[in-house]
Amino acid sequence: MTTAPDLPQALPGGDDTLAAELAIEQAHVDRVYTELDKASQRARLVAAEGMARGRTERTGEARLEEVAGLFERDALVFHAARRQHALDTQYEGLVFGRLDLDHPIAGGEGDGQAEREVRYIGRLGVRDDDYEPLVIDWRAPAAAPFYRATPVEPMGVLRRRVLRCRGPVVVGAEDDLMVPDPPDGLVVLGDGALMAALTRSRGARMRDIVATIQRHQDEAIRAPGRGVTEITGGPGTGKTVVALHRAAYLLYADRRRYESGGILVVGPSAAYTAYIERVLPSLGEDSVALRALGDVVDAMSTDRHDDPAAAAVKGSLRMREVLARAARGLPDGVPTELRTFVAGYAVRLDSAVLQRVRAHVLRQHPHNLAVDAARNTLAETALRSVGHPEREEFLGRFADHLDVEAFLAAWWPQVDPREVLLWLADRERLDVCAAGLLSREETDAVHRSLLTALETGTWSIADVALVDELSVRLGPVQEQPAEERGFYEIENLDELLEGATGGALRPELVEPAYETTPHDPRERLLAGRIERTPDYAHVLVDEAQDLSPMQWRMLGRRGRHASWTVVGDAAQSAWPDPAESLTARADAWGGQEHRLFHMGTNYRNAREIFDYAAAVVRTEVPDADIPEAVRETGIPPREGSLGELAVDAVAAEVARLGEDVDGTIAVITPRRYAAALAGLDGSAQGRVRVLDPLSTKGLEWDATVVVDPDEIVRESPGGIRTLYVVLTRAAHRMSVLRSQ
Repeated sequence: MTTAPDLPQALPGGDDTLAAELAIEQAHVDRVYTELDKASQRARLVAAEGMARGRTERTGEARLEEVAGLFERDALVFHAARRQHALDTQYEGLVFGRLDLDHPIAGGEGDGQAEREVRYIGRLGVRDDDYEPLVIDWRAPAAAPFYRATPVEPMGVLRRRVLRCRGPVVVGAEDDLMVPDPPDGLVVLGDGALMAALTRSRGARMRDIVATIQRHQDEAIRAPGRGVTEITGGPGTGKTVVALHRAAYLLYADRRRYESGGILVVGPSAAYTAYIERVLPSLGEDSVALRALGDVVDAMSTDRHDDPAAAAVKGSLRMREVLARAARGLPDGVPTELRTFVAGYAVRLDSAVLQRVRAHVLRQHPHNLAVDAARNTLAETALRSVGHPEREEFLGRFADHLDVEAFLAAWWPQVDPREVLLWLADRERLDVCAAGLLSREETDAVHRSLLTALETGTWSIADVALVDELSVRLGPVQEQPAEERGFYEIENLDELLEGATGGALRPELVEPAYETTPHDPRERLLAGRIERTPDYAHVLVDEAQDLSPMQWRMLGRRGRHASWTVVGDAAQSAWPDPAESLTARADAWGGQEHRLFHMGTNYRNAREIFDYAAAVVRTEVPDADIPEAVRETGIPPREGSLGELAVDAVAAEVARLGEDVDGTIAVITPRRYAAALAGLDGSAQGRVRVLDPLSTKGLEWDATVVVDPDEIVRESPGGIRTLYVVLTRAAHRMSVLRSQ
């Protein structure tokens, strides 16, 4: 165990009281880490014991006992490994809180003053050799007062203390007093844990707030797992991190359900998922699927946004019928008639007959699952066309006929849903599918977008939901059975692989030992395999106000039997038709019980920054949900000009902010300046990020430089709402540079 260094008798400034209190807490933390080391040793012993079981080589009647021993071994090893992983991952900052309660411990002696109950709160539960709790898991009911106690409703709590640790060393403490007249000897430290946490610098990844969760946040976190829990609130109110803590709580409260069924967390961008990816592991959970909207469908991964016009059309529910028409279409080059002889009868099925057969089959089966149905319907149609009296004989010969098999393979091939979407890059086919559904301008926008995909070899984020829709209509692509080969074919293959140099493989026949990225754009678009749609036990959606109706349908398929946690703020919406999106959202939820939690306090932005942003959004959204910022810096946002040399102006502003803040800085720029400013990304020892406006959703930095806000409004689908998002990303400092 790592032990704490000797603490000084007095900290700088002569604060003997603080030093004494930290020494008390350090003694308890040392004891906890000693027990943690013991628990780790026990886990290793259990794993070793498990591996020793089931090794006997028994046969006959003893075989069942051997199988049982193997099962027991695997169970022991699995649970030991899981416990060891939890102990390893929660080592950092294990103990973060303490509660002093005013009721004496049962059975205590004396007047109760010295027997007052103390509970330590941490990332996982730790007990001593007598099974007495040294640390209570933050998700356990006994830990709830740590988050829910207030001076108005103290829940028996006298003092709540938040500990700051660096590894196993206690480096600081902040107290919240819950009673107006504390008992004698009860020391109160610091200015309050929450405000201390808010003033610290942000990092490259989101931090958990497990030590500073507030009462209203805890109520949302511990809400019942069934149904839909919606968390709303303006920027900086902690909606995202509360939702992630809720996911960790659900896994703790009903692990069997949520771990076996899985939890899906969906965010707006890859930058967002990278930002939050460490929150759940830091809370003791790493069994959650984390996806950006561009990564929800297997074999597709993209962060490319369509232009606003194309995104609006692709996200609309009108695309359902456009895609349905496309899915009923035929690949180019399929045969248009069947001509063959079966049992001595001439069979001829022309194009009109084949179209009727196809329509009949597709009314009952998805395309990729309908090969057998298509074969049977063709056979019945062919039988009626020739009037063959021996039904069974004709159908049998038809099914085994090589010409029929070859025709069916060409006429009813397996179709990748991505390929069907690319069919719409053919303007003639798109016009047919969009007739009566899309305007000429909307059809133009979709066509341009699909041509961009073919030119760049990249899908757009909106395309992912369209492919998912087609996947349901077409069914999963069926793998063809491996072709059987005879003995002599295999032997001849071996001869081909052997050369004249002692059996060395001929280089031209050896498969490369590495994967290569296809160079052709179409091949890149179709790479990989789309698997069956998974069905999760819980779906968590962040920035829900931005989801299009088609994206809600995509998520609804993954949550058919799920409970939901949904996070959003209408004032930050980039989707132009909220009514249509709300309808699709309700369909995805399936009429489940719904509960709403509202967050009304802005913990992120300094008041000066948020007042600036609120004034901007109110010009077009007067009823925006405006939270109250709780922290002031006395420094308003700085406005400046880009001048003639925009790069120099931005670089100078970044340098200035780098002297004012210790943490991260974001340069948020419209496309017009993106290429020129790309060189700033990663500068200042990695503290600087350059991003487009839409990629900032859900993120925060210590300082931001907002480049040309008017251009951000012009190019963004949400207009002023997108700018509002951009203006609320900074915690401490913000600069706004306008074009001339």
